[in-house]
Amino acid sequence: MTHDAPTSFAGTPTAAAISPDSGRHWSDEGAWEVEPGLWRIPLPLPMDGLKAINVYALAADDGLTLVDGGWAIPQARALLDECLRSVGSGFGDIRRFLVTHIHRDHYTMARVLGTELGVPVSLGRGDEPGLHLLNHVDELEQSPFLQVLVTAGAHDLAEQWAGFDDGEVPDPALWAYPDVWLEGDQRLEVGARTLDAVHTPGHTPGHYVFADAAGGVLFAGDHVLPTITPSIGFTVPPVEQPLRDFMASLTRVRALPDLRILPAHGPVAPSSHARVDELLAHHERRLEQSLAALGDAELTSQQVAVQLGWTRHERAFAELDPFAQGMAAMETKAHLDLLVARGQAEVGAPVDGAVRYRAAG
Repeated sequence: MTHDAPTSFAGTPTAAAISPDSGRHWSDEGAWEVEPGLWRIPLPLPMDGLKAINVYALAADDGLTLVDGGWAIPQARALLDECLRSVGSGFGDIRRFLVTHIHRDHYTMARVLGTELGVPVSLGRGDEPGLHLLNHVDELEQSPFLQVLVTAGAHDLAEQWAGFDDGEVPDPALWAYPDVWLEGDQRLEVGARTLDAVHTPGHTPGHYVFADAAGGVLFAGDHVLPTITPSIGFTVPPVEQPLRDFMASLTRVRALPDLRILPAHGPVAPSSHARVDELLAHHERRLEQSLAALGDAELTSQQVAVQLGWTRHERAFAELDPFAQGMAAMETKAHLDLLVARGQAEVGAPVDGAVRYRAAG
C-alpha cells in the first residue's frame, strides 16, 4: 500500500508538503514553472488519499510533450486545458504523451486526448498483460485481485472487495492500447532535451522513468516519490517478485546521476540518490520486521501484516479500511516472497488456497 516513510524532504508528510517551484502546497492548482520550458501541473484525483497527480509539460519548437496524462475526469480535463492556456499553449500543441505506467491516474486521460488529437501515447510493454485484462473483462469470472487476496490469506477481505465491484465494465476509450510500446532502455529526443527512458518495474511491471541527465531532472512517475512509498504487489496479473523488481529498479536509478525528483505525487525534491537510499533502507526494515513477525509460526501474509504498523503513524492493521487492509496484505506478501527468494523464509503447506510462510531452518 502507499504509506509514509522517512524522507529527505525534511520529514514532511505529503499532506503538508510545499513544492519549491510554486512555494505552495504541491497539489495547488496551476502550471508551475520548474524551469524554463518545463511546467508541473497538478490535476485532481477523485479519492481521499492522494489529492492530485503531477502532469509535466515540456516545451519544444514543435509543441508539447506531456509526461503522464491524469485521470480522465471532467474536472481534470478542464484544469489541464486552463493551465496549458495560462502558459500560452493548449491541447492543439500537444505532440505526444509519455506515460510512466498503466494506472488510471496516469494513463486514462493521456489515452483519451491522444485519440482525440491524433498524437502518440507511449507505455511500457510490461504493462500489456494488465491492459489486456482491462480490455477483456467480459472473459473474467471475478476480479483477479480476489485470488491474490485469497493467496495472501485474506479471505474475508476478498469477500468485501467483491462487494466493491458494481458490475461496471471499463470504458474501452480509457483503456485502448498505446500507440508506442516502450521496450528496454532507450533515448528519446524532446526538443533540445534527451530523455533516457529507463525501465523500472516494481510498482507495475511496465513502469518507466525518464531521466534528463543534462537538465538534472528525473521524471520519476510513482517509482521514486519524495514523501511516500509506492504500493508493491498491487498488480494483476501478479508477478513473481514485485519487491525484488522494485528494489533492483531503485538500484538502477541510483546508478544515474543525482537528479531533482519530479514525482507523480508530491513536491519537487532535491536528490534522487538520497531518496532512493531511504526507500531501499525502508524496505530492508520491512523485510526484517516481516521475518521477525513469523517467529516460530507458519503464517499467511495477512497474519504477518496484522503484526506490522502502517502509515507514518504506525497505525494498527485493524484501524485501516478494508481496501487499505487488502493492499497491506498484498504488500506483505511481496516482502515474504522476497524473504523466500533470499533463503530467509520458506513456503509451508497451503491452507484453503492461502500461502503460508515460516522462517527458514
